[in-house]
Amino acid sequence: MGHSHGLRAGTRYAFQRGFKKRGMIALSTYLRPYKVGDIVDIRVNGAVQKGMPHKVYHGKTGVVYNVTGRAVGVIIYKKVGNRYLEKRVNVRIEHINLSRSREEFVRRVKENAEKKRTAKTDGTHIHLKRQPLMPRTARTISLKDNLPETITAIPYETTI
Repeated sequence: MGHSHGLRAGTRYAFQRGFKKRGMIALSTYLRPYKVGDIVDIRVNGAVQKGMPHKVYHGKTGVVYNVTGRAVGVIIYKKVGNRYLEKRVNVRIEHINLSRSREEFVRRVKENAEKKRTAKTDGTHIHLKRQPLMPRTARTISLKDNLPETITAIPYETTI
């Protein structure tokens, strides 16, 4: 027997409310202002059926292009075959959160600007690019008060 191919097929856990997150939706969800250009994550809230995006957009990040009374329009790039298509989805605000994806980048830009400013006043050159974590330096382990142990497997025994 085949399975259903409905709009919400396979969303038993994806659209479920989180642990201790059931019940009334927090007021902060409705009081948060969204502006055109904001980066938002689509995270479907199963308690609100109105304005719910399709399941393929759950977990995707997009940019707000339109703001209405209860909903926002979000531009998302959906992978179709070997290309990305721009999709414009109208979603109610219960189903979106402000994205934190750029926070680290913006913080780094501000730090780099401050470093540039101080380097310019000092007249020194500074590298602003992130460097990968280098291998640990070589070290010698002392055997004094640290004798090596031989580890062997415990023999299997049956005790009834």
